[in-house]
Amino acid sequence: MAEHSPAISDEAFRGRFRDWLETHYPAAWRQDSLRPFRRLRGDQVREWIDLLNTGGWRAPAWPEAYGGLGLSFAQQVIYAEELERIGAARVIDLGEVQLGPTLMLHGSDTQKAQYLPKILSGEHLWCQGYSEPGAGSDLASLTTTGVIDGDDIVVTGQKIWTTHANESTHIFLLVRTARTERRQDGITFLLMPMETPGVTVRPINNLAEEDEFCEVFFDEARVPLTQVVGEVGQGWSVSKSLLGYERVWIGSPGLAARALALSRALLATGDVDGELRDRYARCATDLHDVRALYRKICRAIGEGHEPGAEVSMLKVLSSELQQRASELNLDLGQGRVAVDGASQVGDVTVDLAWQYYMSRPQAIFAGTNEIQRNLLARAVLGLPS
Repeated sequence: MAEHSPAISDEAFRGRFRDWLETHYPAAWRQDSLRPFRRLRGDQVREWIDLLNTGGWRAPAWPEAYGGLGLSFAQQVIYAEELERIGAARVIDLGEVQLGPTLMLHGSDTQKAQYLPKILSGEHLWCQGYSEPGAGSDLASLTTTGVIDGDDIVVTGQKIWTTHANESTHIFLLVRTARTERRQDGITFLLMPMETPGVTVRPINNLAEEDEFCEVFFDEARVPLTQVVGEVGQGWSVSKSLLGYERVWIGSPGLAARALALSRALLATGDVDGELRDRYARCATDLHDVRALYRKICRAIGEGHEPGAEVSMLKVLSSELQQRASELNLDLGQGRVAVDGASQVGDVTVDLAWQYYMSRPQAIFAGTNEIQRNLLARAVLGLPS
């Protein structure tokens, strides 16, 4: 196990984690000019979890009592920064980041004992069943039903944009168990194995030919009532705590910085007209501002303040900057956007269409940017709902 403790200085912690990553993080998994937004998939996710467990670096935000590192928020930020610095591929680990902390707050002792160790070990990989064809950003409109039948709850309906459902062993989802005047009431938070009879997963290929999004169908899928987290009908409050600091991490400037690193490499390949250099300069100064906002928010959280509307601002600015940088890269690529797969721009190997397509959903994840702007209009400008 790594010898680290929340009591050591932040810089000592940074040095230890950096040294470990330099020694142990596989070169083949690092982001590069060809795949600047690389994600680990399938067995690679479990390999990474095994590597973290072996090194003693698993679950930085979890309390030590549950097998995590129990790091301060400042050291959690350092942890994320060092992963970005080395170019670590992104990992969708919703069990660690979202479900685990939710079970610690709302789960029964049996649920904690059943699921938390298997989340840590990587035996269970979880996906999130929230969005539906008619209930995405307006999540309270969900219609997937959960009918109580004896000691079971029977689920019928559909979820969509379920990231990596085709590689997950379990799903946590929201179902409607009652019709109430207030739409947020009557929603229940439920845990379900993906192998449950009646569950069907259909992958969706995106523009980049990646199948990371899926549809999930439930045809009278039956699970015990013991798999309800919290109380029946109180899933909305459970789900709100689950989101926690999600938009802080999603608002990290890391992906925008990665796109602009590719921009710099392309700028160095030859003569580039002044308009493109001006666009790069605007993006670079915007990145400086987004980084400053990100550090300000992280510092405030580390001092015990709950994040407010500025988190919505961070998410909007960071995601749209990544998209603008990816659009700039298309123009810097000298027409190679039409090439299917890898191509050369000078001595830089790129797949500019792929990185552009992969940047497009960023404005939709974790609440669309339109919804974030509505939140900002109410919270900052005082406009009516």
